[in-house]
Amino acid sequence: TIDLESVRQALSHRSLFYDKGGEEHYNLISALHKSIRGSDPQAALYWLARMLEAGEEPMYLVRRLTRLASEDVGLADPQALVQAIAAKDAVHFLGMPEASNALAQLVVYLATAPKSNALYNAYNQAKADAVSTGHFRVPLHIRNAPTALMKDLGYGREYRYSHDFSNSYSYQRYFPEKMDEKTYYRPSAFGFEKEIRKRLDWWENLRKKQIEQDEEG
Repeated sequence: TIDLESVRQALSHRSLFYDKGGEEHYNLISALHKSIRGSDPQAALYWLARMLEAGEEPMYLVRRLTRLASEDVGLADPQALVQAIAAKDAVHFLGMPEASNALAQLVVYLATAPKSNALYNAYNQAKADAVSTGHFRVPLHIRNAPTALMKDLGYGREYRYSHDFSNSYSYQRYFPEKMDEKTYYRPSAFGFEKEIRKRLDWWENLRKKQIEQDEEG
């Protein structure tokens, strides 16, 4: 007879094993991912070791950790993605088991890095708009104009080359004409994104000033 207690015992015993293609594989990678996202390097190292010592393919882990570097750390620490690619190279160069320390280094780096999903959210929002507005044309002034005919048709006309302006900045519309200007990327207050937020605020002030100047004259 199968009862609730029997199921619990079976699940408990099963957790001692590792099935690369089964439920426990996904349970363990989930535990590793969530430990890193939760900024717990101790637990992250444990789950990494569980997977490696059970024979997990190291490049699978590198791929997942590279994704995590952009999804959960992002521009709060731009070095996260660099570290992930370096770990990939180390795995290729060293092989296992020597590359285990490189993977451990990456896991600890990601777990202790400032976290932000601002980039992840920004792309998903942009993707949704791209799907729904994919028929909107590129504005003439920012089109490529490699031929005389294209120039005669207005391609590239009235484009403002930013380096010709003070602060190497010149406001102009870059979104399609039928589309409102959007704000997808909203940097967090953590890590390097604090600096990015300052830059965006600075450019926004320049944008407002230039709009006022254009309206005046």
